[in-house]
Amino acid sequence: MAGVHQLRPGAETPVRFELATTDVDEARAFCRRLFYGPLRVDPVGDRSGFAFRGEVVSFGPLTVGEISYGSDIHVAIADLETSYHVLSPLTGMLHSRHRGNTVLADPTRAAVYRPIGDIELEWPGTCRLLSVKVERAALERELDAALDQRVVTPLLLGDSFSAVDAPGRTWVSLVRLLFGELRRGDGLSAEPRMAARWRDMVVSGLALTVEHPYGEEPAGLQGPNRPRTVKRTLDAMHAEPWRQFTAAELAAVAGVGVRVLQESFRQHVGMSPLTYLRRLRLDGVHAELTRADPWQVNVSEVAYRWGFTHLGRFAGAYRERYGVSPSQTLRERR
Repeated sequence: MAGVHQLRPGAETPVRFELATTDVDEARAFCRRLFYGPLRVDPVGDRSGFAFRGEVVSFGPLTVGEISYGSDIHVAIADLETSYHVLSPLTGMLHSRHRGNTVLADPTRAAVYRPIGDIELEWPGTCRLLSVKVERAALERELDAALDQRVVTPLLLGDSFSAVDAPGRTWVSLVRLLFGELRRGDGLSAEPRMAARWRDMVVSGLALTVEHPYGEEPAGLQGPNRPRTVKRTLDAMHAEPWRQFTAAELAAVAGVGVRVLQESFRQHVGMSPLTYLRRLRLDGVHAELTRADPWQVNVSEVAYRWGFTHLGRFAGAYRERYGVSPSQTLRERR
């Protein structure tokens, strides 16, 4: 049984996705489409009890889902790159490895993942959890604003937090309440302005909940900061991701030479400015295709809208990132 329920029409509209299946490939495709492309899901041992259930709500920079598999599985995923992620078990225990750290997550403790570093999960069939994906730029902007200072990117976040003590308890409760209301599609969450404020509270609440080193020491002792030149360039790209920026134009925005900007991006972002811009566009296309009405749009229109002018190269880059073609992503909405 699979279903999609759009709660309210509009550009920033929450969209609900639901799947219940005993087919491993179908479950894997569902999670790749809504969370991350290069994701592997492999049953461990007996598959007879495999019974995936997933309810996911995607809402702007926030994707929240309640996920269970019914039997033991192993999950592996490469760098998240464009997102931060929190897994908060509702039942059972999750064994997590990320960036050399091991976390045993359960209903008392949530696991946190940064955009860089492979993730491996040993996920028992007894574990049902809340999966919260927050777009990287949204959380980083929120922490920037909260602290009124530049912070290193990706954020130096702790690998877990308590789900039974404040503020983690409050944040998990806030997420569960928002998710439950968006699933129903009525009440105050049906009002776009109220729903958007609620969503933004979840993002800002995470910035205040998860452990980080910012603001704890005097300026100058806080470790490497993201240069203002990099921040200006990122802001320009996020403001107009469809614009045909050249390396020289981005360097002019930053006020430095091309080589200096490229080196700063490699050091503080982990890739070149144009590579980041291409991934930003691909993620924009992917998000739009997963929410679009396939009878109303086509892939070419969406690709052009996000600044891709060579459809062949775009299709190849999309498949490399998400493991499927853009047209397949759109067909799955039917």
